[in-house]
Amino acid sequence: MSTPLSFENSAAPTADQLAYARSLFAVTPDFPEPGVFFQDISPVLADPAALRTVAEGLLAPFAGDFDMVAGIEARGFTLAGMIAALTGTGFLPIRKAGKLPAPAGRVEYTLEYGTAVIEAPDVLTPEHRVLIVDDVLATGGTLAASRELIGQLGSQVAGAAVVLEIEALRGREISGEVHALFHS
Repeated sequence: MSTPLSFENSAAPTADQLAYARSLFAVTPDFPEPGVFFQDISPVLADPAALRTVAEGLLAPFAGDFDMVAGIEARGFTLAGMIAALTGTGFLPIRKAGKLPAPAGRVEYTLEYGTAVIEAPDVLTPEHRVLIVDDVLATGGTLAASRELIGQLGSQVAGAAVVLEIEALRGREISGEVHALFHS
C-alpha cells in the first residue's frame, strides 16, 4: 500500500510548469454561443504532469489553512479530489440540485438567464476550514453561492481557487476574493 501524497513533499509549481499547463488549454470559438471563446481545461486534466501542476498551484497559497476541499460540479470535483489527496484532507462535493439523496443545505442563486440551486451533503462541522475549488471563474454566481452554502452549514471558508478567471466578466465582484492561476 502506498503512502498518501502530501503538499509538504512537493514544491510549488515553477513558471515553466505553469506555462506548460496553460499551453494545453483548448480554445473553441463560438461555444456555447457566438462570440464566446470557450477555454477547455480537459487536456490539462488528461496530462498527469499538468494536472499535478494545476492542483499544486491552486492549493499553494492556502497550504496548511484548510482541512476540507469543496469541489464545484463538475470539473471542480476532479481538481478538489486531487488537492484533497495531495494534502490528506477531506473532499466536499458541491452539487447541482437533485443529485444528492438528503442534502444538508442548499442555496438558490441568480444566473444571467435564470436561477440555479446548489446543494451539499451533511459532512461539515463548525471546525472545518474549507477551500473551494473550481475550474473557471466567469460571472461569479456559483462561487458566491458556494461560499454562502458553506457558511449556512456552519463551516468557515478558508479561501477559493480557480484555474482560470475570465476577467472581462468581473466575477470577482460577486464571488469575493479568489486565487486564479491563469487569467483571460
